Formats: sequence, structure tokens, C-alpha cells
Amino acid sequence: MPVPYSAYMLQKKVENTLKGNSYSIKKKWVSLEDISWQMQMAVIASEDQNFESHFGLDLGAIEKVLKLNAKSRKIRGGSTISQQTVKNLFLWHGQSWVRKGIEAPLTILVEHIWTKSRILEVYLNIAEFGQGIFGVEAAAQHFFKKPAKNLNLQEAALLAASLPNPLVFKVDKPGSSMRKRQAWIIRQVNLLDGKHYLDKL
Repeated sequence: MPVPYSAYMLQKKVENTLKGNSYSIKKKWVSLEDISWQMQMAVIASEDQNFESHFGLDLGAIEKVLKLNAKSRKIRGGSTISQQTVKNLFLWHGQSWVRKGIEAPLTILVEHIWTKSRILEVYLNIAEFGQGIFGVEAAAQHFFKKPAKNLNLQEAALLAASLPNPLVFKVDKPGSSMRKRQAWIIRQVNLLDGKHYLDKL
């Protein structure tokens, strides 16, 4: 079943309307079978390498991030793909302990109701990849003029490299840091045993 809209899409639409900006949303739902394994693995390698084994929250990653943030001015996130799916679908963006307090138990609940494959499918269909571009099918068509099922590893890794902030890390204008992240993601996909990782989901 497709998810027609997400809370984050609505948030972006309202924010831009209130500012008097024109804002159209490009999106097209596709099933997980119609998304290349390279794209599936690129987001797992980039965002959540323990996706197949955690219960929604990656406690090891959270502990690591807390230690890094205590030593650095640059705040890093420790959210899993499951948490990001819940945040994008049901909640709002922004630094808020209230949202985090709602996000954690809701993520655990979603993990009990949905399979890992369903979570990944929803995430890939509602993630933001550029200004008004939501979901990997719309992103593949916009940036590469092809369907998501035909994305290769280089293209998929570039899309995944934009996910921390697609309005800063632009797929059509990748800087050196984004190219380095693209190369890192490709290496991680290979280290995770590529397509065979998805057999665990």
C-alpha cells in the first residue's frame, strides 16, 4: 500500500506557503521490487549499517554519537532508518526533545508492526532528495532520467550522499566532500556484502 503523503511533506508545504514561496512536490510511489538493490544498499550503508539487526534504535550508535558530540562542536545524529521513517512520516523536523520522546517509542512500535522491508520501502519513498523532490523514483527521474529500478551503484551512492541535507548536498552539483562520501558509501556497500545483505531483511 502506498503512503500518499508524509508529515514532513506537509510541513515543507505549509512553511513555504506561509513565506509566500511557490512549492510543488514531486513524488511517485514505487514498490521495493522496483527500486534497484544498489539504491537499497546505498541508504543502508550510508544511514544505518545495523538496520537488519536492531529493534528500531541502535543503542551502540547512540552511545558513540553522544561521545563524539561531547568532544565536537558539530552535532551528529544517531538515528536509524526506522527512526527517520517515523520522523518523516508522522512527526516534524527540528531539534526537539519532545519530538525525540515521541519518536523513540513510536519507532519501536512500528518495528513490531512492519517488516524491515516495509520500513525500507516507505523510507525510500518519502525521503527528501532535493527541493520538493520526495522519494527515490522522483529523484531518479529528475536527476538521472531513469526509473529507480535502473539506478547503478554510483548513482545510488550519490543520492544517498545527499541525505544528511539534500538542500546543501545537491545531487546535481556535488562538491568534493559529497564525492568523498559517495566513494565511502560504495566501499561500505561492498564491505556489507552488497546485494546479499538484503537477504537478511
